[in-house]
Amino acid sequence: MCVLRSGPVRAGGVSLTNHLILAAGVLGTTGASLRRILKSGAGGVVTKSIGPSPKYGHPGPCLAVLEDGILNAMGLPNPSSAFTEELEAVAGEPVIASIFGGSPEEFNTVAGWFAGKVSGFELNLSCPHAEGYGAALGSDPALVEECTRAVASYNLPTWVKLTPNVTDITLCGRAAEKGGATALVAINTVKAMRISPELRRPVLGHGYGGLSGRAILPIAIRCVYELYEACSIPIIGCGGVSSARDVLEMMMAGAQAVEIGSAVLGDQQIFTSIERELYGPDGEDPATIVGCAHV
Repeated sequence: MCVLRSGPVRAGGVSLTNHLILAAGVLGTTGASLRRILKSGAGGVVTKSIGPSPKYGHPGPCLAVLEDGILNAMGLPNPSSAFTEELEAVAGEPVIASIFGGSPEEFNTVAGWFAGKVSGFELNLSCPHAEGYGAALGSDPALVEECTRAVASYNLPTWVKLTPNVTDITLCGRAAEKGGATALVAINTVKAMRISPELRRPVLGHGYGGLSGRAILPIAIRCVYELYEACSIPIIGCGGVSSARDVLEMMMAGAQAVEIGSAVLGDQQIFTSIERELYGPDGEDPATIVGCAHV
């Protein structure tokens, strides 16, 4: 397995200290937890998704640990604008604000709370279990373009997190690019469910949820690969990454940087572990790795 040359990374207009980013929704609910992940080796962090009004989320159970992944239906719980106070703990650090809304206007409003306080935005147009938000908008290319344009108007790095729960992810990727996105994030969770034979009921209170973890890595790789062929803006890979080998696979598919989420729950030092294996003093130029699997 090859190793990469270490050093600062520029991805989607954001300066990172390495290629590894904390994904949204995992230890991103407080400034203290974001700071802890940065100190543990992450090159950047993405906050919990913040929306136009406070939400308590879905009734429990909200999470189920499976053999090969994690199934969740949190329902986008968040404190809304009050979250901006948490950013004081990570001022000046590479922090991306994950935001959501039910319309382009709501996306613009939420982005305004964070403008000047973060390194950029990540539009959650892909959550599969929050009615009226996320994938409800993100499966429509026209709405993806409009929501992206509403946030890109702040002239800050604007990443759009895409849903894999569509027939052709490249249509939404192109729409985000047309709307002014500086990067695409692929992917969010895959819509899924499990049922308890003992209870004869779904294991999640909401019924279905989103599957993350090792099980979705091949889906994420495929989506990154397709987007690299179809779009010209940078791609941030996300979904099932838990090792340096996974990071390289994402980059070879076309990702300039990689987000890590579910794997953090099992090992909060995973960024340090991957960093040690991924980089070396005589490593290759990362630019030669990005997209090299394409012929």
